[in-house]
Amino acid sequence: MSIGGNLSAFTKYFFPSHGDEFGKVVAVEGLKDIPFDIKRVYYMYDTKAGVVRGKHAHKDLEQFLICVSGSCKISFEDGRNEKVFTLEKPEEGLYMPKDIWGEQFDFSEGAVLLVLASELYDESDYIRNYDEFLNLVNSK
Repeated sequence: MSIGGNLSAFTKYFFPSHGDEFGKVVAVEGLKDIPFDIKRVYYMYDTKAGVVRGKHAHKDLEQFLICVSGSCKISFEDGRNEKVFTLEKPEEGLYMPKDIWGEQFDFSEGAVLLVLASELYDESDYIRNYDEFLNLVNSK
């Protein structure tokens, strides 16, 4: 699937899975399958029951989230709307543009959440205070 046009933070996206009797593979290419060049890749694993990850937004960073093993829930909020998704297949993912408050929770045992990011790590890009996030998005 080539992604183009306007992506929504409130839509689940699916990547083609290719396989045979030996197994399956999903390939994701920056600027083709996702709308940005991939500058950083990280993943979360061994997340304990009841833990909520994320709880922040970004000023400039875009991300694509894929649960490559197990399942987890993702909450996205833009200051007016909120939607909760369940990621449970390695060929599905969520686009997270800037100015979206995100939380990841309800990780199954053995879950691995892969994140493809548009920028290198920069602490100044993070909005970690929810009230500050609301002020930012409501001023736009």
